[in-house]
Amino acid sequence: MHVKDLAGTTLCFAGSGGLDSMTIVSWLKEHDVAVECVTADFGQPDEVDLQAVKERMLAAGAQSVHILDLRHSLARAGIEVIKSRAFHAGRYWNTTGIARHVLLKGMLEKMQALKIEVLSHGCTGRGNDQVRFQHITNLLQPSFSVYAPWRDPAFLERFKGRKAMIEYCQGLGLPLKAGAEVIYSTDANLLGLTHEAGILESLGTAAAVVAPTMGVAVENGCDTPEVVTISFALGRPVAINGNPLDELALIEQANILAGRHAIGMHVHLVEDRIIGIKSRGVYEAPGMELLGTCHEWLTQIVFDQGSHKLFDHLSQLLADHIYRGTWFDKTSAAAMAAIDELSSVVNGDISVKLYKGTMGFVQAQGVPAALYNQDNASMEAVGSFSHADSEGYLQATGQGIKMAGLTGAINQGLWHTL
Repeated sequence: MHVKDLAGTTLCFAGSGGLDSMTIVSWLKEHDVAVECVTADFGQPDEVDLQAVKERMLAAGAQSVHILDLRHSLARAGIEVIKSRAFHAGRYWNTTGIARHVLLKGMLEKMQALKIEVLSHGCTGRGNDQVRFQHITNLLQPSFSVYAPWRDPAFLERFKGRKAMIEYCQGLGLPLKAGAEVIYSTDANLLGLTHEAGILESLGTAAAVVAPTMGVAVENGCDTPEVVTISFALGRPVAINGNPLDELALIEQANILAGRHAIGMHVHLVEDRIIGIKSRGVYEAPGMELLGTCHEWLTQIVFDQGSHKLFDHLSQLLADHIYRGTWFDKTSAAAMAAIDELSSVVNGDISVKLYKGTMGFVQAQGVPAALYNQDNASMEAVGSFSHADSEGYLQATGQGIKMAGLTGAINQGLWHTL
């Protein structure tokens, strides 16, 4: 789709009030395209004044700006990520990917109310978000169209980069957000922050160059360790230090507790973008890391081997679907239903000690489905399982391996190397 095809029509644009958003809205207006803007309130720590966002988008030429309060929806989605431990490779908690699903659901519902069927966004043609916007829209509203200026030759010809956009906005007298000349890009919401581009594109740049927003650097962590207890019910965290909390309050409190101890900060990852380009990112998600690690330690106690293998498979599948923008599809629904079944035993309290970027296990309590039996596991006590009971097991399992040894079916290269 090209801008010339949109003249005289109205579209809905996902605007953040930043340089790209203001440039695109003004440019669309120049081409006789009316723009209704949608901005999400995700509790983003880097943009506390959403009224200022609205004013900037109106100044850029938007007909109106609709601010959607999606904090509770995002918090609920974040808890689902914790329950399934659907983090992307390298311990990135999919904070941006899951937020795009929540945003698009809210935005598409708003578009239905406004009777607008063309959705637009400012995602670049090299990134992941353009794929997510396309996939989620195609799945939830297949009759809607998606217009991406960064894939329109006319827009690319006009704007070669940030410098051209800054000059364009300044020429129109638009109120650019302070700090338009940034050294790296940040996408923020209450679940976490993703930092990329700019100086972070160089692998010679240390992750520590990122100024933490949701917490502190390790060297600035609290000097006194703190023990925190997370309570789980059916796989979901439901209370902190014995205080029941709804999803939003729980995420917010976890961010505060983990952030002041530098948990989940400066997570460096070189990843494969959906379109095949490798990218480098630095992530922070203190609350998600705290809750997710406690969930992991609890499942170690209650899952048998088969459950663990299945859970790990489903977890990776869901992480990939969130990353690629297909979390709302049937496969994801089936995977999440299976996660729900496995989570019926994930109940109990996990206590951890937080201190200068580290999280240490303290104790597990109130775990009714625990499969761990101290007596059976002990090297001292006999318990109900005798050491001698392993004799028959090893005689049976060792038969096939013995035959391999008798026939010489071993790794000769490795054998001679050692």
